[in-house]
Amino acid sequence: MSNVTLEKITNLCKRRGFIFQSSEVYGGYNGFWDYGPNGVAMRRALEQAWWNYMVEMRDNVEGQDSTIICNPKVWEASGHVAQFADIMVDNKENNKRYRIDNLMDKQSDEVLAALATALGTDADISKMEAAFETKLKAGEDISNVLGDCAVVCPTSEKPGKWTPPRQFNLMMQTYVGPVFDEDHKAYLRAETCQPIFTNFSAIQTVMRQKLPFGIAQTGKAFRNEINPRNFIFRSREFTQMEMEFFCHDDEAMDWYTYWRDERLNFYYDVLKIDKSKLKTHDHDKLAHYAKAAMDIEFEFPFGWGELEGIHHRGTWDLSQHSEHSGQKLTYFDQDRKEHYTPTVVETSVGLDRLMLALLCSFYDEDEASTQKEGKEKDIRTVLRFPAVIAPVQVAVLPLSKKLAEQAQPLYRKLLKNFRSDYDDKGQIGRRYRRQDEIGTPLCVTFDFDSLEDNAVTVRERDSMTQERVSIDKLQSYIFEKINS
Repeated sequence: MSNVTLEKITNLCKRRGFIFQSSEVYGGYNGFWDYGPNGVAMRRALEQAWWNYMVEMRDNVEGQDSTIICNPKVWEASGHVAQFADIMVDNKENNKRYRIDNLMDKQSDEVLAALATALGTDADISKMEAAFETKLKAGEDISNVLGDCAVVCPTSEKPGKWTPPRQFNLMMQTYVGPVFDEDHKAYLRAETCQPIFTNFSAIQTVMRQKLPFGIAQTGKAFRNEINPRNFIFRSREFTQMEMEFFCHDDEAMDWYTYWRDERLNFYYDVLKIDKSKLKTHDHDKLAHYAKAAMDIEFEFPFGWGELEGIHHRGTWDLSQHSEHSGQKLTYFDQDRKEHYTPTVVETSVGLDRLMLALLCSFYDEDEASTQKEGKEKDIRTVLRFPAVIAPVQVAVLPLSKKLAEQAQPLYRKLLKNFRSDYDDKGQIGRRYRRQDEIGTPLCVTFDFDSLEDNAVTVRERDSMTQERVSIDKLQSYIFEKINS
């Protein structure tokens, strides 16, 4: 049985050192999260699994690592300074703030129909959001539309007294240099892809790549979210894993389909996420330069949410940076005898959201024997991670502290090839439970018989079966188990 809830996930993450609220001793800071020892181990393993799948196993994808702060002109060219905004409103009765699309998602069909009529569009949230944006840019007076349509506040569950809808830029600002003025204003990057576009020609030249090829990057991004929520699903500082694939426009839709299938295969084959937990959603509303866009969605405890976006971005990004920088970001195709601006197909996933999806996907509860007084069985919490992302792949548990001198050399030997842990504190049953809760696939128990037969007991997390294995064959045994 799973019975996963967001409350159970957040409690487990804090209890077992996966994720903590940032600056918790000062009351925390909304939208920011720190990763503890088990969280950072899993996060690094997950990032490496993505990097291996998207870069290291391919000869047509290169990597880069750009700075968080770029020349501000990068964000002017990309449109982020002028257009990277959400529409927000406040309920003046309780000071609750909402993003307009999230607010509309909580309304009844009757309220949505009234809004659609007032906005002159269909009762579709994406179309109504676009109508809000269009009317705000045109300077139309829509200050009373929410009140006139009796839009309900999700918190108070009654019609709110709403402020006029307004656009809220999501770019986080800072200053570079000793003077805090407009000339020294800069931005924390809102996405990792823009530096990929500005470095396209440099990387293509130095790596002697022919189109089609891609450039991948992982790293921090920052967005001044109106309403961070749902744990690490939507936060203000997060890590992106993105790949921009450059190709001729004639081949772009074929590559779009290819990368859609590759990304789904990553979730199914590498991360072992159940197919019933994932679905794809094609965008109804496309950017003016895009030919296609879709999301891979995951079923979180709070509902379906976007996990990854796959986008046909056309030639927009390279054309914009070429125009604003005055530098040619084009490619001469010797096979086609053609000079052109490449079309871009993008894959973009948030590492933090993926972490949350995996925690939810592999969280489970079952019954196991216990040493608790008056009980034969107890509920066991277990994370059934595939070994490739488990923060600990194998734990060495000496039956007694008296065996530490013999067990620790075995642990240090395993450390060379596997993410390993050593624990000799408490009863062996409780140590098993601790390892179950962080998703450790295998536990190796060094007991007093090990001194005589040079063997250990290997306990498997999911089945809880135990097998006696010779220490001489332990490395190959573990390798086979975690790579099966």
